[in-house]
Amino acid sequence: MIPIELLSAFFAASVLLGLAPGPDNIFVLTQSALHGKAAGLSVTLGLCTGLVVHTLAVALGVAVIFQVSTTAFTALKLVGAAYLLYLAWQAFRAAAAPVSMQSGPVLSLFKLYRRGIIMNITNPKVSIFFLAFLPQFADPARGAVSPQILMLGGFFILATILVFGGVALLAGTLGAWLNRSARTQRVLNQVAGTVFVGLALTLATSHR
Repeated sequence: MIPIELLSAFFAASVLLGLAPGPDNIFVLTQSALHGKAAGLSVTLGLCTGLVVHTLAVALGVAVIFQVSTTAFTALKLVGAAYLLYLAWQAFRAAAAPVSMQSGPVLSLFKLYRRGIIMNITNPKVSIFFLAFLPQFADPARGAVSPQILMLGGFFILATILVFGGVALLAGTLGAWLNRSARTQRVLNQVAGTVFVGLALTLATSHR
């Protein structure tokens, strides 16, 4: 069993990491601003589902593959970069219309949830980060390491939900106000597309 003091320190570190500007919280911010609070929360849940996959990968040792195999790392990051460029293309070509003229959401909550999952699991750097970060708080002297990794991953995901959920609510509120104008919505789409291109280039040029 991991001591409560160590879990508290781990949780605090996880919250700080969530607050630091990065691809995932920027992704939540842009989607919330464009599609609303519910959309941002759906993306957050999708990203956290991806974190479940990364946690299991670390617990089972699969993440080591991305650490030692250049081919596997490169292949996955290029898939992720291609997906982000696809999202950028969608954002750039999105039609602008005031919220009052829209008959329904542009994307379903499930599609946004799925978008979050794909965004997260196609970033091999997350697996490598988990492989480096989680084991630091696990100790074989306390028993099997895998259950400890799963517990730590769960706490990290909880911290992420709280931080990214807050980002989604704030950005969604601001976005609802901005989207009353077709012109500002068009600007938001262009900003989102530019962000996606930037994230794609960052991922494509990243190293292990």
